[in-house]
Amino acid sequence: MSEHSSAEPRTNKKPSNSQLLLAAIAAVALIIVAVFVLANKESKPAENTKFRQDVVVPEETPKTVVNTARTEPKSQQEETVADTSTDRAESKAPVIEEPVATVQPEARPVEPVEPVLPTLDDSDTSVRDSVASYLSKQAMELLVTEDMVRRSVVFIDNLAQGKIAKKHYPVSKPADNFMVIEDDIIVTDPNSFERYTPYVNMLSSMSTAQLVRLYEQYKPLISEAYEEIGYNGNEFDYTLQEALGELLETPIPESSLPLIQESVTYKYAYAEWEQLSDAQKLFLRMGPENMKKAKKRLQAFQRALAN
Repeated sequence: MSEHSSAEPRTNKKPSNSQLLLAAIAAVALIIVAVFVLANKESKPAENTKFRQDVVVPEETPKTVVNTARTEPKSQQEETVADTSTDRAESKAPVIEEPVATVQPEARPVEPVEPVLPTLDDSDTSVRDSVASYLSKQAMELLVTEDMVRRSVVFIDNLAQGKIAKKHYPVSKPADNFMVIEDDIIVTDPNSFERYTPYVNMLSSMSTAQLVRLYEQYKPLISEAYEEIGYNGNEFDYTLQEALGELLETPIPESSLPLIQESVTYKYAYAEWEQLSDAQKLFLRMGPENMKKAKKRLQAFQRALAN
């Protein structure tokens, strides 16, 4: 008896027709999906023809440019075009000017410029011209115009001591001589007083401010001249005040003063007049009216110097 295996026999089954149809449908679907994805990646989105029909675009009318300029060389035309484009660019760009803060310098007081003085030896021309700006030609003829500063300093220094420096008169001496009237008593002739009227008029014609201005202008030279005769130059102000005071203290007589003749000279008969200093007796020779006018100017000058 033949032996038989215990395994079950192999069975060969074929797929049914329905299964094959489902598989074919699935494969076709996969192919369609793949084709659609690839087509979207490579192509642009479709244009909306409906929207394009609704939008109306105006047509531009071409403009004809007529060149009326004169034909220029090419290089010059290029420069003109370049300049024109530059000008247009500059004209389009707004220019904004920022306010500039101006710093004003601090105002400084203007200091007066002092005139440069000449040397003492060469000062006559300058002094004479300065005085001439205040005095008339007739008055200028009364002045001694040689060594004017030194002469005046020496005369004033002696005047402050009650003396007369006859060699240093700053003015010329009167042309007429001293005259008297001889009767029962000897008195001064009133005409003799008139010899000094031009000098008093010269002094009165200058204002106090002008006198002070002249003095201050030449004060450095005055101080130098005062040092030459042995004094401290800064002390001349005091000396000038002393000289003015010497003359102002001279009493003014109310009537003619009797005189006594001694040889070729005269002296006052009353001791209170004769004991006056030589400077004061010189002042007396001017006469009462001239003394009053001169005192008025000298008092104002003295007060101005004191201030």
